[in-house]
Amino acid sequence: MPLARYANFGLGALYLYLATPVSRTLLEATMSTHMLVQIPLLVATGIVVCSLLPERCQDWLLGAAGGPIPCVVLAIFASSYWMLPRALDAALANPLTEGAKFISLPILVGLPLALAWKQLTPLGRGFIWTNFISMLAVLGWLYIAAPVRICNSYLLDQQVDAGWLMVKLAVLIFAWWLATLFVGGDSATHGSCTAECTVN
Repeated sequence: MPLARYANFGLGALYLYLATPVSRTLLEATMSTHMLVQIPLLVATGIVVCSLLPERCQDWLLGAAGGPIPCVVLAIFASSYWMLPRALDAALANPLTEGAKFISLPILVGLPLALAWKQLTPLGRGFIWTNFISMLAVLGWLYIAAPVRICNSYLLDQQVDAGWLMVKLAVLIFAWWLATLFVGGDSATHGSCTAECTVN
């Protein structure tokens, strides 16, 4: 129980820090930190919240949502919205939209993903990874190739920098994911062979 209390305190402190004017000014100063630091941290808070919930509560929430597939669809649509330049501009210009970002990313992206993850098959998890990687790569290429500013709140050089970081991150995540698939497959094969030899 003390560990859970410390986790709750740390999560609350992180969320409050992200919501402070100092943190928002720092992380929203560039397009890269806005999209690749602040937004993922807000999603992560929702994932951590889910892990702190009792198993019975997680099962109830998943059942109330209709199962893992609706949770995944909700998370994909909500996360895709906040990757749009118009959404970033609106969050910087309108306090209500900024508040909606801080509420929707943990609740509509992080929490549903965490609820659905345990119930998803390897194919379902692969769909999430490929969707995320392709979205990063396509948006990154768009930010690099666009001859004008797509996001009015950021300069063109910041847009290009964010685009290159997104493309590089997509490549790194794809390489890591492939590596885990090969390592997982090898370990699973080795485990099955060991079990078969033991039985024989």
